[in-house]
Amino acid sequence: MRILVTGGAGFIGSEYVRMLLGVPGGDASGVPVEDPAALTVLDKLTYSGNLANLAPVRDDPRLRFVRGDICDTALVDEVVPGHDVIVHFAAESHVDRSITGAAPFVTTNVLGTQTLLDAALRHGISRFVHVSTDEVYGSIDSGSWTEDWPLAPNSPYSASKAGSDLLALSYHRTHGLDVVVTRCSNNYGPYQFPEKVVPLFVTNLLDGGTVPLYGDGGNVRDWLHVHDHCRGVAMVQEKGRAGEVYHIGGGTELTNRQLTERLLAACGAGWDRVVPVTDRKGHDRRYSLDIGKISSELGYAPSIDLDRGLAETVRWYRDNRAWWEPLKTAGPE
Repeated sequence: MRILVTGGAGFIGSEYVRMLLGVPGGDASGVPVEDPAALTVLDKLTYSGNLANLAPVRDDPRLRFVRGDICDTALVDEVVPGHDVIVHFAAESHVDRSITGAAPFVTTNVLGTQTLLDAALRHGISRFVHVSTDEVYGSIDSGSWTEDWPLAPNSPYSASKAGSDLLALSYHRTHGLDVVVTRCSNNYGPYQFPEKVVPLFVTNLLDGGTVPLYGDGGNVRDWLHVHDHCRGVAMVQEKGRAGEVYHIGGGTELTNRQLTERLLAACGAGWDRVVPVTDRKGHDRRYSLDIGKISSELGYAPSIDLDRGLAETVRWYRDNRAWWEPLKTAGPE
């Protein structure tokens, strides 16, 4: 099996690469996909892509790294041939930045996905795994979304991901390309760029700083350890049905206030370190994925409970200042 991983130097993509090459990020449970004979990472190395994320596997002879943009048709045409599977993580993903400037999100998430899909068709790729997000559904007051729920994105980021999902599925229906789509809940874990809420809060607290809490703190998210997410993606890569969508969730819903309480406790800090801030525009109130389909069809279940996962994540950031301090100093481009 020869696998191309787009965005493989980012937070989730690099976990997938480390997992497939034998360096699990959070759990030693078996990887539900055969060992790759070769694995190529294609990554533009924007601010959230980092070669240091691949350091644990950089000497693996199966690994090849290519720096480049998924929107670059000529480059993609050079890289794609010779692979059996494309696992597509590459995306612009920060909601706040999409609100202040949507163009990069549409370009990368929609046009970049289309460029990859066209190359997959031209070069006979046997499976295309498109990794997406629960944010494409908008917000849900009660219950949980199933995979056939109508898409109703509320931010430019989630709208661009919804567009890429529909494009990917259309290539299956129109061209017969073997496409599967995954949609995940909020990820956390090691190597996550410190603009996201968990590493932002942890690194600020470790430095003695404050943390921002949007609005009333009542927004609800389901939390998924990145290793469990990647296990789910591997299951879908291996045995998912072509043309189908699969949800991957963590099974623990918390309000932002409850998450903040847990992170404060884990870092030995009090509520005096929390600064209320004006709520985000169009802030979705609650996300919740039904994971019955992937559980019943493929045997998925989250293996890392939130208490353990958050404790290990805080410990990782405490022990790896050399990784995150330069990123916080530089910030986004």
